[in-house]
Amino acid sequence: MAEVFSTFQLSVGQQAPDFSLPTADGHLRSYSDVAGPNGLIVVFACNHCPYVIHLADLLGELGEQLFPMGIGLVAINSNDLEKYPQDGPEPMKTFAAKHKWEFPYLIDETQEVAKAYGAACTPDFFLFDGEGKLFYAGQFDETRPKSGEAPHGKDLEDAIDRLLSGETPPEKVYPASGCNIKWKPGNEPSFFKKL
Repeated sequence: MAEVFSTFQLSVGQQAPDFSLPTADGHLRSYSDVAGPNGLIVVFACNHCPYVIHLADLLGELGEQLFPMGIGLVAINSNDLEKYPQDGPEPMKTFAAKHKWEFPYLIDETQEVAKAYGAACTPDFFLFDGEGKLFYAGQFDETRPKSGEAPHGKDLEDAIDRLLSGETPPEKVYPASGCNIKWKPGNEPSFFKKL
């Protein structure tokens, strides 16, 4: 299992790229639909990646905790669903239900949203403030599948706390790591390099 790291294509302070993507049931959701008054976490995810599975339950819990804080959460699946049918719409519904994902789980079929965000791996996390400006892009925490450590989300949690308390973004940021997004043949972005 090769580990891929996020690319930091977006810089802190940059505006979030907009999107209009369908849920597994075909309901379109845009950035403004899913953002809270205080911000939004965008996580690029899929069903089969061990790195996503590792923290999927905790991500479901986080979604519940964020709502009263005024922060939205959305997951976006940008994988090539033809080659990876286990990440398709019906399995997405099952996966979301199993891990209690009450937040929207969207399909980026063209992979253009992943490219716009500079997402390289699953999971890849982006935290935006109430004005839609990037506050944090990095890892959930330092735990990994098979590390023997339960995920805790301290890195992302620290960024959320700093955002809500009006502090500056974290200075020391570690990139997200995980499985590479499964790009459609010939659709690999310029920033993507296979390890």
